[in-house]
Amino acid sequence: MDLSTAREISELKKAKSAIILAHNYQIPEVQDIADFVGDSLGLSKMASETNAEIIVFCGVHFMAETASILCPEKKILLPDLDAGCSLAESINVKQLRDWKSKNPNAVVVSYINTSADIKAESDYCCTSSNALKIVESISKDREILFLPDMFLGNYIQKKTSRKIHIWPGECHVHAAMTYEEIRTLRDEFPESEVLIHPECACGSQAMYYSEKNKDEDVHFLSTEAMITKAKDSTSKNLIVATESGVIHRMKQFAPEKNFIPISNGATCKYMKTITVKKVLQALRNELPEIRVPIEIASKAKLAIDRMVGTS
Repeated sequence: MDLSTAREISELKKAKSAIILAHNYQIPEVQDIADFVGDSLGLSKMASETNAEIIVFCGVHFMAETASILCPEKKILLPDLDAGCSLAESINVKQLRDWKSKNPNAVVVSYINTSADIKAESDYCCTSSNALKIVESISKDREILFLPDMFLGNYIQKKTSRKIHIWPGECHVHAAMTYEEIRTLRDEFPESEVLIHPECACGSQAMYYSEKNKDEDVHFLSTEAMITKAKDSTSKNLIVATESGVIHRMKQFAPEKNFIPISNGATCKYMKTITVKKVLQALRNELPEIRVPIEIASKAKLAIDRMVGTS
C-alpha cells in the first residue's frame, strides 16, 4: 500500500469519525490498516462499544448485518457486497420456520454465520468461541435446534453429551479439511500441535483419535483462541486447521513459530474480496451501506445480545 492511500484513509477516518474493523480471515493488507482485528464475537463487541459514527466492516455480509443490528445509530459500510458466506446461504428463513413448526417446543440456537432474518427467528445466537457455553446454559429438558453448521453442531453435541437437532449446513472451506491431511502433516512435523476450528469436517475424527490416544496436542479453538494458543504454546510447529488468513495475525504475535496451514487451498474467496482500495472507496463515498430493516433487527437483537453477553 502506498503512502498516499494510507494517508487518505487516516484523514478520512478522522474527518468522518470512522473506524475500520477486520476479521482474522481478511487479506494481510486489510488487517494491517484496521483499527481492530478479531473473530466474529470480538468484532461484534467492538462494534457495539465504539463511539465512531461510521464502521467500515471488513468481513462478510452477515457480520456487517450484525453490526447494524447492534448499532442502528451508526453507518455500517461493507466495502464489497459480494463478500458473502456459503455457510450462511445453507439455510433460508422458510426452511427454518418449517423446521421450527415440526419442533414447536425447541430452543433455536443459530451460529453467527447466518442472515439477519434467520437470527430474528432464533432464541440464541452464538460464535465458535461461546457456542458450548450457550448450549450448556439451556435447560437439559429442552430440545435444541442448532444451525446451520453441522460440524460445529456435532462438536457441541459430543462435548455436552446431549441430543441436539443439527441442520446439515457447512462452510465450503472448512468442509474440505480432512483428518488425513492432519495425519500427513504430523508425520512431516512430528513435534507439532494441531489447532482445529470446530467448523472443520476433520473434527469428529480428530476428536475421536485424540481422546482415544490421550493426545494433548490437538486443540479445538475459535480463531481468537488459536491466536492466544500460538503465543502460549511451547511447540515450534503449529498446524492450523481453519481459513489460512488467521496465520498473518498469528505470525505477528509469535514470529518465531512455524505456522502450517492444513491445506494451501484453505482460503475463503468471499473474505478475500475486500481490498485496501475498496476500503478507501467505501470511506470516500460512504457506500455500500448495510442497514437491517427495523422489524427484523428488533427481533434479531435479543438473540445477538445473548451472544455478546456470553464470553
